Amino acid sequence: MATQRLGLIMHGVTGRMGMNQHLIRSIVAIREQGGVALSNGDVVMPDPLLIGRNAEKIEALARAHGIARWGTNLDAALANRDDSVFFDAGTTQMRPALLAQAIRAGKHVYCEKPIATNLNEAVEVCRLAQRSGVKHGAVQDKLFLPGLRKLDMLRRAGFFGRILAVRIEFGYWVFEGDLQPIQRPSWNYRREDGGGIILDMVCHWRYVLDNLFGEVKSVSCLGATHIPKRWDESGQPYTATADDACYATFELAGADGGSIVAQVNSSWCTRVRRDDLVTIHVDGTHGSAVAGLSDCRSQSRVNTPKPVWNPDLRQTLPFFDQWQEVPDTQLYDNGFKLQWEHFIRHVVEDAPYRWTLAEGAKGVQLVEAAMQSWTERRWVDVPALAI
Repeated sequence: MATQRLGLIMHGVTGRMGMNQHLIRSIVAIREQGGVALSNGDVVMPDPLLIGRNAEKIEALARAHGIARWGTNLDAALANRDDSVFFDAGTTQMRPALLAQAIRAGKHVYCEKPIATNLNEAVEVCRLAQRSGVKHGAVQDKLFLPGLRKLDMLRRAGFFGRILAVRIEFGYWVFEGDLQPIQRPSWNYRREDGGGIILDMVCHWRYVLDNLFGEVKSVSCLGATHIPKRWDESGQPYTATADDACYATFELAGADGGSIVAQVNSSWCTRVRRDDLVTIHVDGTHGSAVAGLSDCRSQSRVNTPKPVWNPDLRQTLPFFDQWQEVPDTQLYDNGFKLQWEHFIRHVVEDAPYRWTLAEGAKGVQLVEAAMQSWTERRWVDVPALAI
């Protein structure tokens, strides 16, 4: 068994997602487990170089996690041929230019979503990657969550029969900042800084819906800025210019040639009374299931109870108890880490990989269609994306 080094430039990992999910729970965890196993028995060991603007923060982060290499000069990092992969988890507005710079330097690229704030930039960087022949990928982490993997198993087993409808509820209350400290960065609520829940979440819903239920064909969307005034990290008030809630209906292509209806609510202005911060409810002719991030519960056709509508009597049926839990039949690793391992194998041994920048561009396409629907107050078709 041989160990191969993989030089990895990581940009934007001082932020919440980049640091926690990509650096600590993915790359550091991969290094601690001894690397990524290849099909021939060899092992790939990532050798990260952390790049950021704040030298003090980058150095402290590197030292805290036993990483020897860090710096502030991205140009110099991209010029080093010993590092073949570039990863970005910085701001969405900067991402297309950074990816293009890395691709022109001959680097394989992997990045957070959205891959751009608009479809034109997303398509251009996809085309550049394809022309350059580099490997490329976009984060689609929710496909690797235990709850969604259980849903996918039910679907592949034919449990649902013909899928009729999907309902997704996502969100929680994000504190305004006056009474309680904020738990999301203030730029999320400024459109001029790349904020907004439609841009943030509809990219996720595109790959979730496409991969688990059916390709998105059209969208009707209503956005809202429910909280017009918020307070930033320094306690200063500011005007919220981005949408903080999104109420959308998607038409999906069903496996039988028909349609599936998906209703998706995304909100940073809702208080949670459900099983998880996100729940996905799937109804089919043969059964239904509800999944959260980790758990999934199902109810088959033969186990469906028979409630009777009577508004004059208090409901006595224990609806939440009438579902059967889909068991954990395997150990579920961190979803971000799993996709990192897939991408590393793709880079080193050309293993199959479908979560490319083109898939990320589809998410941006759906964002633009949702925004158009909101602005024009109508259904908007989502055609096949030509890249």
